[in-house]
Amino acid sequence: MSKPIVAIVGRPNVGKSTLFNKLCGQRLAIVDDRPGVTRDRLYADCEWLGRRFLIVDTGGIEPYSDDVILSQMRRQAELAIRSADAIILVTDIRSGVTANDSEVANMLLKSGKPIILCVNKCDGIGDVPPEFYEFYNLGLGDPIAVSSVHGHGTGDLLDEVLKHLPSEQEEEAENDRIKVAIVGKPNVGKSSLVNALCGQERMLVSDIAGTTRDASDTIVENEHGKFVFIDTAGLRRKSRVDDRIEQFSVTRAVMAVERATVCVIMIDALEGFTEQDSKVAGIAHEAGKACIIAVNKWDAYEKDGKTMDAYRKKLMNDFSFMSYAPIIFISAKTGQRLDRLYELIKFVDDQNATRIPTGRLNSVLAEAEARVQPPTDKGKRLKIFYITQTSVRPPTFVVFVNSKDLFHYSYQRYIDNRIREVFGLEGTPTRYIIRERTK
Repeated sequence: MSKPIVAIVGRPNVGKSTLFNKLCGQRLAIVDDRPGVTRDRLYADCEWLGRRFLIVDTGGIEPYSDDVILSQMRRQAELAIRSADAIILVTDIRSGVTANDSEVANMLLKSGKPIILCVNKCDGIGDVPPEFYEFYNLGLGDPIAVSSVHGHGTGDLLDEVLKHLPSEQEEEAENDRIKVAIVGKPNVGKSSLVNALCGQERMLVSDIAGTTRDASDTIVENEHGKFVFIDTAGLRRKSRVDDRIEQFSVTRAVMAVERATVCVIMIDALEGFTEQDSKVAGIAHEAGKACIIAVNKWDAYEKDGKTMDAYRKKLMNDFSFMSYAPIIFISAKTGQRLDRLYELIKFVDDQNATRIPTGRLNSVLAEAEARVQPPTDKGKRLKIFYITQTSVRPPTFVVFVNSKDLFHYSYQRYIDNRIREVFGLEGTPTRYIIRERTK
């Protein structure tokens, strides 16, 4: 069964993301003095008194705004409220009770969910200021004074949260789920793909590049298995990253790749391969993650009977440094080949965790050496004594030789190709550690 969910909501700039970071013990949410920095829902694990649950950070709710982004942020918050088991309403003691606070409180009361009223920015020690008692007017019971910056009152807040959670259920092992990072340039359809994969409007979608800022987790369980999809901010060229918030977003995207076991690298079919696509893929490749190249918007691409093969050949040349990655042509808009994408994710994740017995490895090595003799230099020939696999994710091999200098990259690539021919390893990079055997 899934963990209980606690949503953190409130109007903009009351300190929701700061409280979120404090409760989960990590700096996951972007924090800035400007309102509207948090846009999508952001999930994290929280543990208190031995009880584990998920906390959800949401964008600030502006009840009457007609702005496209703000109205979608409001919708994201409403979706979080709908799925939550309990709700923390965050207010700001410095500004007192505002009209927007009252509107948000009324919206929460209509949801019928347990509500814990948090009065944030009570940074002083001792008795609460007189303004604190004004928050009883919201009709949500006893408010709790909290300083999300210093951590004062967070224990009392979590104690109250635990009172409203459903009875403790057996927690699923975290590694049962495949963690999948959706990466790519801005505006290639990453958030649309996450929405299509989970079957709901989970991520905020807009034609405005840079709409997604945080790397947000979406938990999906279906007939294909258990997954966590991590939608990331689009990675732009460094010359275009001049906004401080966007610099945080790039960092979050790189961290998301590190957390994932599988990376889906999205390409815009209409725009084709760009240098930035190569850089995005390089991040996943260097991190040793299983990779899939997903060509999105294929429904809108003009094609004939040979279009897909020609497009695939060009991409294989463009992504020559990661020729192991399978290529799939999808449409997040129509759902084309999404079932096949699920199958590929599971397949490459298994390949990334493949472990090959040392005996079988050395049999393949002996056969490869018999086919193509190891290189020589100045009368000295390379000798490969043996090879063994030391770790997975990615599969990592240690090769013992008589001379590192003789084991040229071209021969190393030949050995790698032979191992891949026999054992597969499709969708995953490999690592080779070359060691000279001492006498």
